[in-house]
Amino acid sequence: MTRSTSTSAEPRSAAPAFDLDRIRADFPALRQEVHGRPLVYLDNAATSQKPQSVLDVIERYYEQDNANVHRGIHELSRRATVAYEEARKKVAAWIGASNPAQIVWTRGTTDAINLVAHAWGLDHLGEGDEILLTVLEHHSNIVPWQILAGRTGARLRYVELDEQGRLVLDDLETGLVNERTRLVTVSHVSNALGTVNPLPRIIEAAHAVGAIVLVDGAQGAVHTKVDVESLGADFYALSGHKMCGPTGIGALWGRRELLETMAPYQGGGEMIHVVDRDASSWAAVPHKFEAGTPNIVGAIGLGAAVDYLSGIGMEAVEAHERDLLAYALDRVGSVPGVRIFGPESQDERSAVVSFTLGDAHPHDISTILDTEGIAVRAGHHCAQLVMKHFDVSATARASFYLYNTKDEVDRLVEGLDEVRRIFA
Repeated sequence: MTRSTSTSAEPRSAAPAFDLDRIRADFPALRQEVHGRPLVYLDNAATSQKPQSVLDVIERYYEQDNANVHRGIHELSRRATVAYEEARKKVAAWIGASNPAQIVWTRGTTDAINLVAHAWGLDHLGEGDEILLTVLEHHSNIVPWQILAGRTGARLRYVELDEQGRLVLDDLETGLVNERTRLVTVSHVSNALGTVNPLPRIIEAAHAVGAIVLVDGAQGAVHTKVDVESLGADFYALSGHKMCGPTGIGALWGRRELLETMAPYQGGGEMIHVVDRDASSWAAVPHKFEAGTPNIVGAIGLGAAVDYLSGIGMEAVEAHERDLLAYALDRVGSVPGVRIFGPESQDERSAVVSFTLGDAHPHDISTILDTEGIAVRAGHHCAQLVMKHFDVSATARASFYLYNTKDEVDRLVEGLDEVRRIFA
């Protein structure tokens, strides 16, 4: 690895134009061959590749700054603590949060959702209360609420999908949300279909009846500029590994007044103020939710990923992905036998093309594409309710990010032609 001179990567200056060749050169993993073919990585909805600047920061921390945070007065601990808390500030600014104390480090979006389910839900939901979800959700935004409902007696209700995989919101304000609704939880963008949900309308309807709103932003903050304060949600969860950062790190943003009233999610070191024999008091937000030694290098690496994406500019990333998506929908859609799932309007979807091809099972499609050096995802994508809605067991999913190219889309289509040849 190329060594850096600082644990905290400096933000890159914005390029005058979206320089795709320069961006691709920043990602070492993209230079490899798989089965003798140049890698085409189209599994970004599962996890993204990491730029060299993020890898350098991780290496730098372990080589020179490896120490625990908040607990030492020696120089290594000071440097680690500064970089760790600077990363919190970067993530806050990245999503438009004015106060870094509203950023709670988690293991990822799943952990963030479980935190809210336990720390808020157990104290605020009871028999007869309702939680409104959607059929579009990832299992991470369904299962925690099922567990919570089983413990509290709350009832789960679902927003259904139409034939294009969009939320059916005809009765949103006249029944879906009502005086019994306490929580509405919804994905920003569907991981299975790429559907972009109309968050402002959903949030306004929820708040009109006094419900709070949690947004699963695992696929949202990755592809578009997010401003949580303008959005108006009460919680927003994200994962670092989908936006060029390390695995095992994510964040929960919450409104300060809600975080203040919530009980700790876990007990242990770091999250306490005073410990007595029979009782303890808690540290201030956000630390009362961060028990034990945290994922220090993960947070610092996520801060470096924010620096990297900020240097390119999310407006440029979004424009590139929109152009690439239009090309992919046209090219993949022209393959005989292909069925593409998700909204027909590109304005209602993000950089995901989920599809089937004739009678070929998606696992077989993925296996054949892999022999051509093309990485896609196959399965139910932790969204079995979506699959049941479309009466399929699985789809193949090509998901795009800032470093993907139209040539790679052409490689995908060539691979699908090979699938057709084999299954002919």
